[in-house]
Amino acid sequence: MSLPHVLLIHGWTGSGPEHWQSWLARTVSEHGGLVDMPHFSSPDEPDLDTWLGELQAHLEAAPQDRERVVLAHSLGCHLWLHHAARETSQRVDRVLLVAPPAPDHPEPAIKSFLPPPLDPDAIRRVARETRLVVGEGDPYCDMSVARQLAEALRIEFDVLPGAAHINTDAGYGEWPAVLKWVRSKRVPLSPRQ
Repeated sequence: MSLPHVLLIHGWTGSGPEHWQSWLARTVSEHGGLVDMPHFSSPDEPDLDTWLGELQAHLEAAPQDRERVVLAHSLGCHLWLHHAARETSQRVDRVLLVAPPAPDHPEPAIKSFLPPPLDPDAIRRVARETRLVVGEGDPYCDMSVARQLAEALRIEFDVLPGAAHINTDAGYGEWPAVLKWVRSKRVPLSPRQ
């Protein structure tokens, strides 16, 4: 079974070299998979329309001859929700939304992304399967809000105990469970250990 084409969507300020997205990109590539990890414009001061255009270009360039999988982290989740709501959205096979910020998060730099559209029909139109993974103790989105997001979108929901924002600060450099999900659609996801 060949690995899918993997598109990794970073969040506000990007994903550094020790982040699980960077680790996943290296690991999938080492195993012969195709990876696209774009660096969106001005990650410290993101603009929704600019990022949507860049995302569209990367989706259009994705190969059509293998499964296409998207993994979005943090603000990248909201970017994906905005993409899904557009009539010109590109369809993929599977999507993993990891640690989105609350839809009313007060950070001024991300205000053009908020609130994200919570349209379950759009989510189904752009992907056969979408799943949400959040970390217990995430400072950017408390558990009750994360649960409301999953319910509004009508998607499966995994909680990783003590994983906070599921980033480098929370110890998420290597995350073997997410590689297993990419390779075999294994669910639910589990913590990094």
